[in-house]
Amino acid sequence: MVDAFPADLLPADLSGGVLLLLLLAALAAGWIDAVVGGGGLLQLPALLLVPGIGPVQALATNKLASLFGTTTSATTFYRRVHPDLRTALPMAAVALVGSFAGASVAAALPASVFKPIIVVALVGIALFTALRPSLGEVTALRHSGRRHHGIAAALGAAIGFYDGILGPGTGSFLVFAMVSLLGYDFLNASAKAKIVNVATNVGALLFFVPHGAVFWGLGILMGLANMLGGYLGARAATARGTRFIRVVFLVVVTALICRLGWDVWTENLRPLLS
Repeated sequence: MVDAFPADLLPADLSGGVLLLLLLAALAAGWIDAVVGGGGLLQLPALLLVPGIGPVQALATNKLASLFGTTTSATTFYRRVHPDLRTALPMAAVALVGSFAGASVAAALPASVFKPIIVVALVGIALFTALRPSLGEVTALRHSGRRHHGIAAALGAAIGFYDGILGPGTGSFLVFAMVSLLGYDFLNASAKAKIVNVATNVGALLFFVPHGAVFWGLGILMGLANMLGGYLGARAATARGTRFIRVVFLVVVTALICRLGWDVWTENLRPLLS
């Protein structure tokens, strides 16, 4: 169980310069999240650099800021792409429950336990996508009826749990799963992923908020910057289409591999070799 934290608006040692950097990170994260997901690659590490913020508080504040951006990009995608909600909404509902469950164990299990597995999965995703240029160019659903919705629900639960317990790359996992396992093109997959991502952020916050883990002032300020980034990213993605999203997807996944791979080296491997 996560211990209760004092309900503060801002970290006590937050300077104006650090706040500006956090807002820039949130803006960029919102853009990345809107296109393919993975904005936590920037936003969560930036929060962890602030004096006085622990891992759980950083994760909780990150969820609040991300909620602004994912809601904005989901709305923009819906207006421009009109994704089928018969898949997105049930998947989002299951993902919300999964995210709540993940958040409930976020403090009990260190992130270093999951990072090596995630890096291996991301390498596989990058290779699979790079070696199949036609992947996600057009929507060609692989399943229908109950099987389609059952697979979507299972993906929502698993990825929602991951988002609650760690987070970075959630949108990328959602997009890839919808493209490779369900058969959507990258544009429609991104549109649905945003709806699911809203639910995973809400699910995690339903756990974190009662424990006072959110820095509300900082989260709202970063959320406004994230919202602007989300709006700009969603417009860019819908205007430039599937090929653009595929390229950004590969760039973000590669960056995630490098970032989390460095964490695996410093947290898991280097202590064993020293």
